[in-house]
Order: sequence, then structure tokens, then C-alpha cells
Amino acid sequence: MLDLRPVFFIVGLMVSALGIAMFIPMIVDLIYNDNSWRAFGISGILTALFGASLALATYTPNPDMRAREAFLLTVLSWVSLSIFSAVPFIMEPLKLSITDALFEATSGITTTGSTVLLGLDDMPKGILMWRSILQWIGGIGIVVTAMAVLPMLKIGGMQLFRLESSDMGEKILPKAASLAAGISGIYFTLTVLCMFGYIATGMNTFDAISHAMTTLATGGFSTSDTSMGGFMDNGADLVCIFFMMSAAIPFGVYLLIITRGDWIAPLRDSQVRAFIALILTLIAVVTLYLWLNSELTRSRALRLSAFNVISIVTGTGFATADYSTWGPFAVSTFFAFMFIGGCAGSTACSIKIFRYQVAFEGLKSYLFKMPRQHSVSPLRYGGKILPEAVLFSVMGYFFLFFVTFAFAALALSIIGLDPITAWSGAGSSLANVGPGLGDVIGPSGSYQTLPNSAKWVLMTTMIVGRLEIVTALVVLTPSFWRS
Repeated sequence: MLDLRPVFFIVGLMVSALGIAMFIPMIVDLIYNDNSWRAFGISGILTALFGASLALATYTPNPDMRAREAFLLTVLSWVSLSIFSAVPFIMEPLKLSITDALFEATSGITTTGSTVLLGLDDMPKGILMWRSILQWIGGIGIVVTAMAVLPMLKIGGMQLFRLESSDMGEKILPKAASLAAGISGIYFTLTVLCMFGYIATGMNTFDAISHAMTTLATGGFSTSDTSMGGFMDNGADLVCIFFMMSAAIPFGVYLLIITRGDWIAPLRDSQVRAFIALILTLIAVVTLYLWLNSELTRSRALRLSAFNVISIVTGTGFATADYSTWGPFAVSTFFAFMFIGGCAGSTACSIKIFRYQVAFEGLKSYLFKMPRQHSVSPLRYGGKILPEAVLFSVMGYFFLFFVTFAFAALALSIIGLDPITAWSGAGSSLANVGPGLGDVIGPSGSYQTLPNSAKWVLMTTMIVGRLEIVTALVVLTPSFWRS
């Protein structure tokens, strides 16, 4: 039987921590004399009190968290944080509708980066800071979930990265708490370094802090309607490229470097090597296309393609140009880029490189065995034998991902969205990328004008995608709730 007390206890702690975080944008508003400080003050008090009350009411000493409780906790955490994060958006001065407020909050906490807000350049600083904080919180939540929870639940092949307590050789740090602390320290350090990098390019301190948080989270919320394109003159996009790539590398690699001095750990990680090789190839292809089919110089074509390719592949969603105007080839390739993703154990979104590697190994083995029925050819990943259960898990994930994508796109089409908006919106929300394609939700557009029903479909898809799909679907099955 499900034991809900430890689940609600941890959710309560998370919600109360979120409420405390709301006082940060309140202080920012007071510093800048903006009028949204009351929204954050009231929201912070109410949210913190609710979370604390829930935690106190369900406190259990030495709670026993089993697999089913972990599934439920994972889902409830993201849903609860999305709901309570929306409260300041509903209040003065924005006074968004419940649907728009939830959309903005869900997009933030899942690091999707889609937005319904316009006029960001003139918006209260507290609102802008809150959007960045949401993505920063979501980013660290993604890494901890990917490294400490999903491997235990064997979601989508993530058991490959399980840290067994009985095998110190495969462990990065001895305990899950130490793992979370180590990840948080690296995440914070990279954010600070990114902030100083932006300041060095001429960004003011507020913009630098805001963009540093959303860059490391690979979230893509900006303080300007022009996104990163408004900060290119002094090289902010180059700083962003470096840290988007850094955020898409497994954080376990950084832990190995710090705890063991293993500086060649990235080179030994097969998915890191594959990710970097793929990124370089895609940048070269798009650069060549731009150079041959536009009046851009080679250096300008390289700079634009490098930034926007990395932004979409990692799921960050920043833009320095409206790539949907680059022609049919660019539109189709950027649509495909949404479904790649970075490395497992990073803040990057979408399918992720290791799943393509596992699927490729499975295909190779299948083709090898077809004419050799009695041959033995074990699957390998990273130099180790790959259990068949991992292959089945990965292939199941692929199937569920694209079935979910098709259903979401179909639902958006039924609502009345045009094909480009429906299909790119479904892909962008499921892969947690942010901007879609076309005039409506492309890099120069906004999700504001979409019908409320479409926004609810997209919100649901964002959370399902953030939960690696399987986690959400498991909780929705009737058998999950049976004793």
C-alpha cells in the first residue's frame, strides 16, 4: 500500500523552500522601486506557510521511500512547484489569467522557456528575476532527479547511470545527500562564472545574473524580447555558447574531476565524445548552408549557426536570429534538432545522446545476427556489456516519446492551430526546448495568442517531457494505485 506521508512531507518542504525563494524577487523589486514587491511578499508568505503546514502535518521519523512512493514524489514535486510558482503572476501588477500564469510558471520550472509575456524590457525586475529563479531551480532539480531518482526507477535506460552503494568504484560520492550537495556546488559555481563572463561583455549585473541562471539551467528565459540577440555586440553570445555546452555535459564528469582529479574523465565518457562530435558536425552543416544561401560572411554564418544550433540541441531556447526565416532546409533541420538533447545527468532536455547510442548498438547487433542466427554478440555501451533490459527500456522510451508527440500535435491541430505551430509546439514542449517554428511561436513570436485549450495541452506536455514520459504515465495507470 502506498505510504503518502513521506511523499507529502518532502513536497511540503519543497513548497516551503519555494515560498522562501519568492522573497528574493521581492527584495529586487524594493531595490529597483518596482511595484510587484507586494505580489512576491504575499505569495511568499502564503506558499511558505502552506508548505510548512503540509510538512509538519505529515512528518514521519525515518520514512521508508519505496519505488512507488518515489514515482509519485517525482510527479507531485514538479506539479506542485509549477502550481505555487504561478501565484505571483496572478497578482498585481501582471494579473495574468490562471491559464497564462500556470503556463509561464510551468515553462519556467520545467526549463522549457516558452513564454506568454511581451514587453520584457520594461517589465518589473522582480518578475524577470522570478522567471530566472524558476529555471535555475528547475535546472538543479533536473540534474538531481536524473542522477539520484531516475536510475533507481529504471526510467528510459537511466539505470545505466545508477550509483550502486555496493560498488565504490562506480560511485562518485558515497551518499545521495553528498551527491546532491556536490552537484549543487558545481551548479552554483558554474552559474557564478557565467555571470562574471556576461559582466565582462558589458551586461549590467542584473541581466548577467538573470541570464547566468537561465543559461546553466538550459532554460532560455531572457530579460529582453530580443533574447540573447540583444546582447551580441560585445560577445555575450560567445559566453553563452560555452556555458550552454558546459550545462549539457554530465555533472558527474565534473564531480569526477573535483573528487578524483580525473581531468580526462570527459574524454572517456562515450556520450560526451558523441555529443561534441555531433554538435560540431551540425554547426558545420548549418554554417555551410548559411554561407552559400545568404549574404552573410563566413564568420557571421559560423557565429549565428553555432549559437542557435547549440541552443536548440541543448533545449536552452535562446535565439540570436529568427532561424525560421532561413529557408526550408533550416526550418526542417532545426525541427529535427529539438529531438536530440544533451547528455544524461546534465540540465539539457529532450531524448538525449546516450539513448541514440544504445538504440544504434541494438540495431547493429540485430543486423549482425540476422544472417548468423546462432551467433553471440553482446551489446556494449561505454566498453561494458549492456543488459537487454536497458535496450528494452530505451526502445520503450523512444516509442512513448513519439506517440506522446503525435497525440499532442494531433490535439493542437484539432484545437485549430496551423500544422507548423501544432507540430513544432508539440515537439518543443515535449522536448522542453521553448521556441517553436513559424510566425506564431517561432523565435520572434510568443505563445500569448494561443487558445487556452492549446496552452493546457502544452503545459501537460512540458511536465510529461520533463518527467521523462514514463514516470508520468506509470502514475496514471490504474495498477499503480492498487495495493
